[in-house]
Amino acid sequence: MLYLTRKIGESVIINDDIEVTVVDIRGKSIKLGFTFPQDASVLRREIYERIQEENRAAAIGSDSLADAIKGRGLKSDKK
Repeated sequence: MLYLTRKIGESVIINDDIEVTVVDIRGKSIKLGFTFPQDASVLRREIYERIQEENRAAAIGSDSLADAIKGRGLKSDKK
């Protein structure tokens, strides 16, 4: 992990096209401003983790559904 010290109004640049600026500092809270390309996705970690969890659950459910479909009527009826 990289640690940086920045003051209000100072920024860091990531991959030439993402800028993170310290906008305000109050007590233990820091307000950050982000400038980034329109096609970039920015999520709070807790939202990102929830989406990943839901995607994993959906993938498990779709695997179960696929297994159930495979088990129905798709077997050969030849004797």
